[in-house]
Amino acid sequence: MSGIRSVVVGCLAIVVVGMSAPAPAVADSIRDRQWHLAVLRIAQAQQLSTGAGVLVAVPDTGVDDRHGELAGAVVPGKVFGEQAKGDGKADTDGHGTAMAGLIAGRGLPNGAGVLGIAPKAMILPVQTVYGGFGGSPVNLADGIAWATSQGAKVICVAAVTSEYPQLRDAIAAAVNADVVVVAGVGNTPKSKQVGFPAKLPGVVAVAGTDKDGNHAAISAVGPEVVLAAPAVDIVSTGAFGKYETGDGTSNSTAIVAGVVALVRAKFPGLSAAEVVNRLTATATDRGKPGRDEEFGFGIVDPVAALTASVPAGGAQVTGVPEAGRERGPTGGGGGVGWVVVAVVAVGGVVGWWVRRRTR
Repeated sequence: MSGIRSVVVGCLAIVVVGMSAPAPAVADSIRDRQWHLAVLRIAQAQQLSTGAGVLVAVPDTGVDDRHGELAGAVVPGKVFGEQAKGDGKADTDGHGTAMAGLIAGRGLPNGAGVLGIAPKAMILPVQTVYGGFGGSPVNLADGIAWATSQGAKVICVAAVTSEYPQLRDAIAAAVNADVVVVAGVGNTPKSKQVGFPAKLPGVVAVAGTDKDGNHAAISAVGPEVVLAAPAVDIVSTGAFGKYETGDGTSNSTAIVAGVVALVRAKFPGLSAAEVVNRLTATATDRGKPGRDEEFGFGIVDPVAALTASVPAGGAQVTGVPEAGRERGPTGGGGGVGWVVVAVVAVGGVVGWWVRRRTR
């Protein structure tokens, strides 16, 4: 598949880029291409935490749990909107399945397949978008409210949508219920500034980086950015047992949501605000010294977040940094609110199918 298709989802827009790719022969080439695992030292982080016991909600296009890497990782969810039937375990687009794989992919035997950041976390699929067509901020709001009621401790919103009061209220309620809400800032050229709901107070707004740790050109920027994570050339699970590779802040959002799951599992007594404070206090500063519009408090550092001594609590800030606020001695901020991010085979020799998308 080649070319670009722009899909408008109610008031929520997703741009998808498709591109054919050569077909490697074995599944373990997928793991080899997951460059973000090495950069973020995920193998070391997973010696400390695997996200066990943490429920991560993915309001998106659904999650295809027939994918080998997601077998046993997805609990029954719910579908919202005009086609409101089913348990969320169907995905004709692949975006939600990709987000789930980045968060909690179990991998395949012999080190093959997609490995998520938190491979023992559980995914709650909340279908609010249908095959790239349909859906609305109303569906997203209803899905977030339901996920909160189901005990999700992390919500990953890998999308940008229009400002809508019901969605604002649903996110505020999730934050008040001790949920860490992670959301993507949006992709250029459509989004030049941090989009909604990432820019809301209490949301962890995630920007994107490239393979060299620089700001990714595809990522929007703004004063509301909280953290940054890898966003380009990211391989993950797709619909129908296939794989996807793509660029976009959906990827960085899902990665940060996975790190949140690691921290919540390691430190179950921490509040959501304290979890986010730990992430910002241990982030690796990049760009201009201190919090900036491209990286926020810095690139997420899972190992440091799981091992550093971080004072409890800390002053909370909204999505926009306060004037004069300085980074702490560990390179992070004094603390922030937290974010919702919406977002996104059996071992042996398998065929490879990749489509490239802007997530």
